Amino acid sequence: MAPKGKLIIIGGAINTGSFTESTFGLADNMNFFERGILKRITTESIKDNLSRFEIITTASLIPDRVGEEYVKAFAHLDVLNVGVLNISSREQANDVEFVDRLRAAEVIIFTGGDQLRLSSIFGGTMFHDVLLEKYQQEQVVIAGTSAGAAASSKNMIYQGSSKDALLKGEVKITGGLGFIDGVIVDTHFVQRGRIGRLLYAAASNPGILGIGLGEDTGLFISKGTRMEAIGSGMVILVDGRKMSDTNLTDVQMGQPVSINNMIVHVMCDGDVYDLKSHQLKIHHLKSIPESGF
Repeated sequence: MAPKGKLIIIGGAINTGSFTESTFGLADNMNFFERGILKRITTESIKDNLSRFEIITTASLIPDRVGEEYVKAFAHLDVLNVGVLNISSREQANDVEFVDRLRAAEVIIFTGGDQLRLSSIFGGTMFHDVLLEKYQQEQVVIAGTSAGAAASSKNMIYQGSSKDALLKGEVKITGGLGFIDGVIVDTHFVQRGRIGRLLYAAASNPGILGIGLGEDTGLFISKGTRMEAIGSGMVILVDGRKMSDTNLTDVQMGQPVSINNMIVHVMCDGDVYDLKSHQLKIHHLKSIPESGF
């Protein structure tokens, strides 16, 4: 059965890490929500800007500062019913008070930081169980930016340098929060040159679609399978289902990996990819009439 919830995963904002571990300030991040990504979160919620928003800052090492920035950002969009959940331990993730706040939320947003904190703190807790239940059974919006996006899938990249990504063993993969299966997500993708990480992930498990989210760019995922690109940048898809050969099992750890016939797609704002049919539909703009000059 298709989930009733909607998922919005965001690659991160240029030079700011999407309100995560670097520079802050509403003015510096204006382009991020003027592009429509944060506004899209609001308009997709069941009560628009009257919905209850909960910002989960668990991934961040500076949660108070991150939470404050999100509250400011949504206030700019006239969204005022916003709370911040700074859950920093598994004990808190099983606390009834935090779980009850989660149950009452209609929009849930995971901030950036370290995705391994999300999986290690939430995995197998009551909080995680309620998250998955709400996504399947309620018209909730769950959004994640940077680390929050990387942790959204069942499989998650948590480590691996861009430069050495195609050396055997360099890319580390573990379990994520599991909202969506059959994909693996990488963020800050274009700016940080992370194509090698997705190529390696797809070569090691060709049945998984690699998703690389550029900065100021995201995917709006509905019914668990319909993925629409949103924002100003690019989404890179790496499809290994038709890969014909790789030497991954032959080479030693730390040695380069060869890959034959990996399919790559590029998505921009308005393009739609269907995870069932594996078909990409490109959104063509209507031709702009000449001005006569």
